[in-house]
Amino acid sequence: MLRLEAVSKRYVRGGWVLRNVDLEIPGGEVVAIAGANGSGKSTLLRLLCALSRPTSGRVSGQPEVIGYVPDHFPPNERLSAMEYLTHLGRIRGLSTSGAVARTDQLLDRLALVGGKRSQLRTLSKGNAQKVALAQALLVAPQLLVLDEPWSGLDASAHGTLAAIIAEVAGSGGLVVFTDHRESISGVHASHTYVIDAGWLSRRAMVTAREPATEVVLMQPSGRRPPDVDWYGVAGVLEVTGRAETITIRVTREGSDAVLRTALEHGWSVTSLGPIAECTR
Repeated sequence: MLRLEAVSKRYVRGGWVLRNVDLEIPGGEVVAIAGANGSGKSTLLRLLCALSRPTSGRVSGQPEVIGYVPDHFPPNERLSAMEYLTHLGRIRGLSTSGAVARTDQLLDRLALVGGKRSQLRTLSKGNAQKVALAQALLVAPQLLVLDEPWSGLDASAHGTLAAIIAEVAGSGGLVVFTDHRESISGVHASHTYVIDAGWLSRRAMVTAREPATEVVLMQPSGRRPPDVDWYGVAGVLEVTGRAETITIRVTREGSDAVLRTALEHGWSVTSLGPIAECTR
Protein backbone atom coordinates (compact mmCIF):
# COMPACT_ATOMS: atom_id res chain seq x y z
CA MET A 1 0.00 0.00 0.00
CA LEU A 2 1.48 3.31 -1.13
CA ARG A 3 0.50 5.95 1.41
CA LEU A 4 0.84 9.72 1.80
CA GLU A 5 0.00 11.07 5.22
CA ALA A 6 -0.54 14.82 5.76
CA VAL A 7 2.04 15.57 3.05
CA SER A 8 2.77 19.21 2.27
CA LYS A 9 5.41 20.63 -0.04
CA ARG A 10 6.82 24.05 -0.76
CA TYR A 11 10.01 25.23 -2.38
CA VAL A 12 12.44 27.87 -1.17
CA ARG A 13 10.97 31.37 -1.65
CA GLY A 14 7.73 29.90 -2.90
CA GLY A 15 4.27 29.22 -1.58
CA TRP A 16 2.77 25.87 -0.73
CA VAL A 17 2.55 23.58 -3.78
CA LEU A 18 0.78 20.78 -1.91
CA ARG A 19 -1.19 21.07 1.32
CA ASN A 20 -1.92 18.28 3.78
CA VAL A 21 -2.34 15.53 1.16
CA ASP A 22 -3.66 12.16 2.31
CA LEU A 23 -3.68 9.38 -0.27
CA GLU A 24 -3.69 5.57 -0.22
CA ILE A 25 -3.13 3.45 -3.32
CA PRO A 26 -3.38 -0.34 -3.01
CA GLY A 27 -1.77 -2.76 -5.43
CA GLY A 28 -3.58 -3.29 -8.71
CA GLU A 29 -4.98 0.25 -8.85
CA VAL A 30 -4.62 2.80 -11.64
CA VAL A 31 -4.90 6.36 -10.35
CA ALA A 32 -5.13 9.54 -12.42
CA ILE A 33 -4.07 12.92 -11.04
CA ALA A 34 -5.77 15.85 -12.75
CA GLY A 35 -5.34 19.58 -12.36
CA ALA A 36 -4.35 22.73 -14.20
CA ASN A 37 -0.79 23.40 -15.33
CA GLY A 38 1.29 24.39 -12.32
CA SER A 39 -1.16 22.87 -9.87
CA GLY A 40 1.41 20.50 -8.35
CA LYS A 41 0.78 17.28 -10.29
CA SER A 42 4.44 16.75 -11.18
CA THR A 43 5.54 17.59 -7.64
CA LEU A 44 3.20 14.92 -6.29
CA LEU A 45 4.62 12.33 -8.69
CA ARG A 46 8.19 13.13 -7.68
CA LEU A 47 7.22 12.61 -4.04
CA LEU A 48 5.73 9.22 -4.91
CA CYS A 49 9.00 8.24 -6.62
CA ALA A 50 11.15 9.48 -3.70
CA LEU A 51 12.82 11.96 -6.06
CA SER A 52 11.71 14.73 -3.72
CA ARG A 53 11.01 14.87 0.00
CA PRO A 54 7.92 16.41 1.59
CA THR A 55 8.32 19.58 3.59
CA SER A 56 6.07 17.95 6.16
CA GLY A 57 4.19 14.69 6.40
CA ARG A 58 5.21 11.18 5.41
CA VAL A 59 5.34 9.02 2.26
CA SER A 60 5.54 5.26 2.84
CA GLY A 61 5.00 1.94 1.11
CA GLN A 62 7.09 2.63 -1.97
CA PRO A 63 8.08 -0.66 -3.65
CA GLU A 64 11.62 -1.57 -4.58
CA VAL A 65 11.22 -1.19 -8.34
CA ILE A 66 9.78 2.10 -9.59
CA GLY A 67 9.43 3.15 -13.22
CA TYR A 68 9.14 6.89 -13.80
CA VAL A 69 8.42 8.86 -16.96
CA PRO A 70 8.97 12.60 -16.37
CA ASP A 71 6.96 15.35 -18.04
CA HIS A 72 10.02 16.47 -20.01
CA PHE A 73 12.36 13.79 -21.32
CA PRO A 74 15.70 15.30 -22.46
CA PRO A 75 16.34 13.99 -25.99
CA ASN A 76 19.38 16.20 -26.67
CA GLU A 77 21.83 13.31 -26.43
CA ARG A 78 24.36 11.95 -28.88
CA LEU A 79 23.68 8.43 -27.59
CA SER A 80 21.38 6.31 -29.70
CA ALA A 81 18.17 4.93 -28.25
CA MET A 82 19.79 1.49 -28.10
CA GLU A 83 22.94 2.76 -26.39
CA TYR A 84 21.03 4.86 -23.90
CA LEU A 85 18.61 2.13 -22.87
CA THR A 86 21.28 -0.58 -22.74
CA HIS A 87 23.36 1.62 -20.44
CA LEU A 88 20.39 2.23 -18.13
CA GLY A 89 19.56 -1.47 -18.15
CA ARG A 90 23.05 -2.31 -16.91
CA ILE A 91 22.78 0.34 -14.20
CA ARG A 92 19.54 -1.33 -13.09
CA GLY A 93 21.17 -4.72 -12.75
CA LEU A 94 20.66 -6.34 -16.13
CA SER A 95 23.50 -8.07 -17.95
CA THR A 96 24.62 -6.46 -21.20
CA SER A 97 22.91 -9.15 -23.27
CA GLY A 98 19.80 -8.91 -21.11
CA ALA A 99 19.69 -5.13 -21.45
CA VAL A 100 20.06 -5.36 -25.24
CA ALA A 101 17.33 -8.00 -25.49
CA ARG A 102 14.97 -6.02 -23.27
CA THR A 103 15.65 -2.82 -25.22
CA ASP A 104 14.93 -4.59 -28.51
CA GLN A 105 11.68 -5.98 -27.14
CA LEU A 106 10.44 -2.65 -25.79
CA LEU A 107 11.35 -0.54 -28.83
CA ASP A 108 9.74 -3.09 -31.14
CA ARG A 109 6.59 -3.08 -29.05
CA LEU A 110 6.46 0.71 -28.94
CA ALA A 111 7.22 0.88 -32.69
CA LEU A 112 10.03 3.42 -32.46
CA VAL A 113 10.25 5.38 -35.71
CA GLY A 114 13.68 6.42 -36.96
CA GLY A 115 15.66 3.37 -35.92
CA LYS A 116 17.12 2.09 -32.69
CA ARG A 117 20.53 3.45 -33.66
CA SER A 118 19.23 7.01 -34.12
CA GLN A 119 20.63 9.60 -31.74
CA LEU A 120 18.10 10.70 -29.15
CA ARG A 121 18.45 14.33 -30.18
CA THR A 122 17.20 13.49 -33.69
CA LEU A 123 13.95 11.86 -32.53
CA SER A 124 10.57 13.56 -32.71
CA LYS A 125 8.77 14.39 -29.48
CA GLY A 126 6.57 11.33 -29.81
CA ASN A 127 9.47 8.96 -30.41
CA ALA A 128 11.50 10.50 -27.59
CA GLN A 129 8.47 9.78 -25.41
CA LYS A 130 8.61 6.14 -26.49
CA VAL A 131 12.22 5.95 -25.29
CA ALA A 132 11.16 7.56 -22.01
CA LEU A 133 8.51 4.87 -21.61
CA ALA A 134 11.00 2.13 -22.47
CA GLN A 135 13.47 3.27 -19.81
CA ALA A 136 10.74 3.06 -17.17
CA LEU A 137 9.96 -0.54 -18.18
CA LEU A 138 13.47 -2.00 -18.49
CA VAL A 139 12.89 -3.79 -15.20
CA ALA A 140 9.25 -4.69 -14.58
CA PRO A 141 8.02 -1.89 -12.28
CA GLN A 142 6.00 -2.49 -9.15
CA LEU A 143 5.08 1.20 -9.25
CA LEU A 144 4.75 2.93 -12.61
CA VAL A 145 4.55 6.73 -12.43
CA LEU A 146 3.74 8.59 -15.65
CA ASP A 147 3.69 12.36 -16.10
CA GLU A 148 1.52 13.28 -19.13
CA PRO A 149 2.51 9.98 -20.81
CA TRP A 150 0.21 10.33 -23.85
CA SER A 151 1.77 13.63 -24.88
CA GLY A 152 3.02 13.41 -28.48
CA LEU A 153 2.42 9.67 -28.89
CA ASP A 154 0.98 8.40 -32.16
CA ALA A 155 -2.25 6.45 -32.26
CA SER A 156 -0.64 3.00 -32.25
CA ALA A 157 1.38 3.87 -29.15
CA HIS A 158 -1.80 5.03 -27.37
CA GLY A 159 -3.09 1.47 -27.43
CA THR A 160 0.29 0.03 -26.44
CA LEU A 161 0.55 2.35 -23.45
CA ALA A 162 -2.97 1.44 -22.36
CA ALA A 163 -2.04 -2.25 -22.55
CA ILE A 164 1.15 -1.67 -20.53
CA ILE A 165 -0.79 0.15 -17.81
CA ALA A 166 -3.30 -2.70 -17.65
CA GLU A 167 -0.49 -5.29 -17.45
CA VAL A 168 1.27 -3.53 -14.55
CA ALA A 169 -1.98 -3.20 -12.62
CA GLY A 170 -3.01 -6.76 -13.53
CA SER A 171 0.20 -8.11 -12.00
CA GLY A 172 -0.56 -6.33 -8.73
CA GLY A 173 1.49 -3.21 -9.41
CA LEU A 174 0.43 0.39 -8.92
CA VAL A 175 0.08 2.93 -11.71
CA VAL A 176 -0.23 6.68 -11.21
CA PHE A 177 -0.45 9.06 -14.15
CA THR A 178 -1.27 12.71 -14.74
CA ASP A 179 -3.44 14.08 -17.50
CA HIS A 180 -5.76 17.05 -17.71
CA ARG A 181 -8.28 15.38 -20.04
CA GLU A 182 -11.31 13.54 -18.68
CA SER A 183 -11.37 11.36 -21.79
CA ILE A 184 -8.05 9.85 -20.66
CA SER A 185 -8.64 9.49 -16.93
CA GLY A 186 -12.20 8.25 -17.42
CA VAL A 187 -11.10 5.39 -19.67
CA HIS A 188 -7.82 4.27 -18.07
CA ALA A 189 -8.04 5.06 -14.34
CA SER A 190 -9.95 3.30 -11.59
CA HIS A 191 -9.85 6.49 -9.49
CA THR A 192 -9.21 10.13 -10.32
CA TYR A 193 -7.96 12.84 -7.95
CA VAL A 194 -7.83 16.57 -8.62
CA ILE A 195 -5.29 19.07 -7.29
CA ASP A 196 -6.59 22.60 -6.81
CA ALA A 197 -4.69 25.32 -4.93
CA GLY A 198 -2.50 22.60 -3.41
CA TRP A 199 -5.38 20.53 -2.06
CA LEU A 200 -6.04 16.99 -3.31
CA SER A 201 -9.62 15.76 -3.60
CA ARG A 202 -11.14 12.67 -5.11
CA ARG A 203 -13.32 13.10 -8.17
CA ALA A 204 -16.47 11.04 -8.13
CA MET A 205 -16.61 8.48 -10.92
CA VAL A 206 -19.63 9.46 -12.97
CA THR A 207 -21.11 6.65 -15.04
CA ALA A 208 -23.33 7.75 -17.85
CA ARG A 209 -24.69 5.91 -20.83
CA GLU A 210 -24.64 7.77 -24.09
CA PRO A 211 -24.59 6.97 -27.81
CA ALA A 212 -21.15 6.49 -29.30
CA THR A 213 -19.75 6.44 -32.82
CA GLU A 214 -16.93 4.31 -34.24
CA VAL A 215 -14.71 5.98 -36.82
CA VAL A 216 -12.15 3.92 -38.76
CA LEU A 217 -9.36 5.89 -40.41
CA MET A 218 -6.68 4.80 -42.88
CA GLN A 219 -3.37 6.39 -43.73
CA PRO A 220 -3.20 7.23 -47.45
CA SER A 221 -0.76 5.01 -49.35
CA GLY A 222 2.61 6.50 -50.11
CA ARG A 223 2.65 9.12 -47.40
CA ARG A 224 2.35 9.37 -43.65
CA PRO A 225 0.04 12.07 -42.27
CA PRO A 226 1.17 14.10 -39.25
CA ASP A 227 0.65 12.48 -35.87
CA VAL A 228 -2.51 13.68 -34.15
CA ASP A 229 -3.19 13.89 -30.43
CA TRP A 230 -6.57 12.20 -30.80
CA TYR A 231 -7.28 12.26 -27.08
CA GLY A 232 -7.04 16.02 -27.29
CA VAL A 233 -10.10 16.08 -29.57
CA ALA A 234 -13.29 16.64 -27.58
CA GLY A 235 -15.36 13.51 -27.06
CA VAL A 236 -12.73 10.88 -27.96
CA LEU A 237 -13.08 7.86 -25.66
CA GLU A 238 -10.62 5.32 -27.04
CA VAL A 239 -8.08 4.98 -29.86
CA THR A 240 -6.91 1.56 -31.02
CA GLY A 241 -5.05 0.02 -33.94
CA ARG A 242 -1.80 0.52 -35.75
CA ALA A 243 -0.51 3.74 -37.26
CA GLU A 244 -1.80 2.84 -40.76
CA THR A 245 -5.35 2.03 -39.64
CA ILE A 246 -6.90 3.29 -36.43
CA THR A 247 -10.31 2.96 -34.83
CA ILE A 248 -11.65 5.80 -32.73
CA ARG A 249 -14.56 5.51 -30.32
CA VAL A 250 -16.09 8.94 -29.83
CA THR A 251 -19.26 10.39 -28.34
CA ARG A 252 -21.92 11.19 -30.89
CA GLU A 253 -21.46 14.90 -30.26
CA GLY A 254 -17.71 14.68 -30.83
CA SER A 255 -17.78 12.75 -34.12
CA ASP A 256 -17.82 15.88 -36.30
CA ALA A 257 -14.67 17.17 -34.60
CA VAL A 258 -12.91 13.84 -35.17
CA LEU A 259 -13.86 13.77 -38.86
CA ARG A 260 -12.77 17.38 -39.35
CA THR A 261 -9.44 16.73 -37.63
CA ALA A 262 -8.86 13.55 -39.66
CA LEU A 263 -9.45 15.24 -43.00
CA GLU A 264 -7.34 18.27 -42.04
CA HIS A 265 -4.39 15.97 -41.26
CA GLY A 266 -4.64 13.76 -44.35
CA TRP A 267 -6.38 10.67 -42.99
CA SER A 268 -8.99 8.80 -45.08
CA VAL A 269 -12.28 7.78 -43.48
CA THR A 270 -13.04 4.14 -44.27
CA SER A 271 -16.11 3.66 -42.10
CA LEU A 272 -18.33 5.53 -39.71
CA GLY A 273 -21.22 4.21 -37.71
CA PRO A 274 -22.98 4.01 -34.35
CA ILE A 275 -22.01 1.42 -31.79
CA ALA A 276 -23.64 0.17 -28.62
CA GLU A 277 -24.01 2.63 -25.78
CA CYS A 278 -20.72 3.51 -24.10
CA THR A 279 -19.99 4.10 -20.45
CA ARG A 280 -18.27 7.30 -19.57
